[in-house]
Amino acid sequence: MSRLALSTLCAAALLAGCVNLAPPYEQPAAPVPGQWTGAPATGGPALPADWQSFVSDERLRQVIALALANNRDLRVAALNIERAQAQYRVARADLFPTVDGSVGGVRQRSATTGTTTTQYTAELGLARYEIDFFGKIRNLNESALQAFFAVEENRRSAQISLVAEVATAWLTLAADTERLALVRDTLKNQETAYDLVRRTRELGGTSGLALAQARMTVDAARVDVGTYTSRVGVDRNALDLLVGAAVPDGLLPAPGAGAGASRLVDVPAGLPSEVLLKRPDVIAAEHRLKASYADVGAVRAALFPSISLTASVGTQSRTLSGLFGSGTGVWSFAPSIDIPLFDAGARQANVTATEAQRKIEIATYEATVQAAFRDVADALAERATLADRLAAQDSLVESSQRAFDLSTALFKGGASSYLDVLVNQRALYASQQTAISLRLLEEINRVDLYRALGGGGD
Repeated sequence: MSRLALSTLCAAALLAGCVNLAPPYEQPAAPVPGQWTGAPATGGPALPADWQSFVSDERLRQVIALALANNRDLRVAALNIERAQAQYRVARADLFPTVDGSVGGVRQRSATTGTTTTQYTAELGLARYEIDFFGKIRNLNESALQAFFAVEENRRSAQISLVAEVATAWLTLAADTERLALVRDTLKNQETAYDLVRRTRELGGTSGLALAQARMTVDAARVDVGTYTSRVGVDRNALDLLVGAAVPDGLLPAPGAGAGASRLVDVPAGLPSEVLLKRPDVIAAEHRLKASYADVGAVRAALFPSISLTASVGTQSRTLSGLFGSGTGVWSFAPSIDIPLFDAGARQANVTATEAQRKIEIATYEATVQAAFRDVADALAERATLADRLAAQDSLVESSQRAFDLSTALFKGGASSYLDVLVNQRALYASQQTAISLRLLEEINRVDLYRALGGGGD
């Protein structure tokens, strides 16, 4: 290659990328208040760094670890990262020239002269390389990079969601297991009470109505046993599906342990709303927004001329032994320029469409932040009264237990009818069921808050 051609190529490479037509990026202001309504002042402890810090129950930790290893949706999210990374490498490769090498030989006979000639060649060729004067290639590369970052955040979001879903499924199984234990104990107590009423009836100490009522409670308890046995089975299947494998019995909630067995770490109060900007879905939305800025720069560059270079250098000889000898060098240098003249407004329309897409991404980012704020606000609103409701429900269970014990003692002493026992037994059973539901709600609320705040992805 001549010095002139080489100098031209070097100068063009130095000039490449001197102009960037992408609009300067500015992070949109978060369209939400700086603090959740009713939340304490800032300065509280930070969110747990990972899900292991959030979940303290060892059985639940192991179940979540199994899910992270086996869940197919999370596996797809990880493979999407690999694909996006490869696509970014493809886009990045356009920033550099493509050099190919070739070695060949041609042997041919002339029909007119009857002579046979041989030609050997060895070349290094620079394929058509576009000089990035206006930043089109760099902006396309930036767009691909931001798309890769967005996919990576999508995986983090999927992992947080999986951790929350597994925790919720495990807690639900724990609560239904406790309910099943409760209804089995209730059935046992009702059968004992029925035997007592039946013997009292045989001695003429009570009516047939009381016996029928006692039998009704036994049958109702048997129905509940069947209902919650089925529900526990359904919960177990749902947990196995999330985990992607059968959960070992030793990692299931212990019978009667209840939702409180999870001992999830409480989510700290007093966090500013800016913590939402660290949520993976919000970060992914911002990366997509940044990509849209780069896309605008790329389509704007298409409005201007583009310069491409094609060059080759090598040797040529009639004999293979003389292929690399002196005086056999050959070279070519072919710059070209593409000047947009008339396209019926297609390029400008593409710019307009891309700029509109950028505005759409801004609105999408703001909507994502607002949805995240509402997720936290709803969870905080639910949590605001949970402590009082739990305390009141525990007090109601104690009062119901006391009333049931007194009515049972009075019935056995002949000072009260079995109807009083039946009424108080139903009230106790209902209050116990509600207490289990409230404890489950409190635990799931912590999980919802943790997921809403985007903590503990890895």
